[in-house]
Amino acid sequence: MRVNVVGAGIMGLCTAHALLDAGHRVTVFDQGPIPNPLGSSVDQHRLIRHPYGQMSAYAHMVSPALRAWEGLWSSLGKNLYRPTSTLMLAKNDLTWVESALADMETLGLESRILDAAGVKSLAPALNTADIELAAWVDSGGILLADQIIAALGTHLLLRGVTMRTNTPVVDIDPVRGSLVTGDGERLRSDVIVVAAGPWVHALRPDLRGKVRPSRQLVLYLQPPPATQQAWERTPMVLDIHGAGGIYVVPPTAGTGLKVGDHSFSLKGHPDDDRQASEAKVRTLFESCRSRIQDIDGYSIVDAKTCYYTVQPEERFVLERKDRMVTMSGFSGHGFKFGALMGRLAAATATGAAEPESVRALAAGEIADSDQILSLTSPFQG
Repeated sequence: MRVNVVGAGIMGLCTAHALLDAGHRVTVFDQGPIPNPLGSSVDQHRLIRHPYGQMSAYAHMVSPALRAWEGLWSSLGKNLYRPTSTLMLAKNDLTWVESALADMETLGLESRILDAAGVKSLAPALNTADIELAAWVDSGGILLADQIIAALGTHLLLRGVTMRTNTPVVDIDPVRGSLVTGDGERLRSDVIVVAAGPWVHALRPDLRGKVRPSRQLVLYLQPPPATQQAWERTPMVLDIHGAGGIYVVPPTAGTGLKVGDHSFSLKGHPDDDRQASEAKVRTLFESCRSRIQDIDGYSIVDAKTCYYTVQPEERFVLERKDRMVTMSGFSGHGFKFGALMGRLAAATATGAAEPESVRALAAGEIADSDQILSLTSPFQG
């Protein structure tokens, strides 16, 4: 089959990889370079972890996702994952962590409840004063996101995928399987896969009520020299409380110490100016004060603005209409499933899997690892 993939973020490139492995001819389009610095996928790192609060089906998808990543590392000839384990903290509302711990037991993953001393032993730079529930899980780690995108792009190019960089797609005809580029070129294929991130509304206006772009801010911090080594050994931190909370990504494999918040702005357009306001930067920095000890000793190295595409319940959208497959709504937690979602999209595009089953899986309606693996079995690589 001839397949055109629109969007060269993690979803588009992983779909292209799965299609290529299955013997299909693939062309990838992106409005910018690869990696595209404006893309949702392009940052130093993204997290992969089993704890998912009340969204149990996604917790069950993580192990199959890790297997899919293993297949990708084999193809790339390098492993761009660094394990850290996971530290969960909660106050005011303990439901998220309690639900996650129940899933860890079901999944057979080691976890343990921690007191303040236990938290300090794993994360000496944290403040433990107001923690009501803390737990550690022996799984999870960091995906080196921008390195993965760059390596995948090069790998696909060298294997014969046509990479149409700096080539925006402005229109799609799902019935005929045709697309139109910004310079008026019309191209046909057997299937089109749309993985356009926060720009999806330009190609799928009907999704405006289903997914929304969300402007998000993350900060890279320089810790005091005395804490640097401790941070490098710290697990990823998920700090959950009633008003939202923060997450902390430790500096691993040469990356920086990153903090972000768990809430979505649900505002903005991805073509807007990406410069973060001083007020927004200060607000996020101050939200770390109760969790990072002696925060005034940290300096802000960088403030990065990106855009997620958010479905109201944070459910992924992977659906087929005529000759078009759409991947959207991956919020801030989609990257970890990129290798798995690429296989699912390829299975949908080629008819190897029934589209409704794939849609239900992507939407977090299937909590069965065997069924997840069966849907992706034609694309195990």
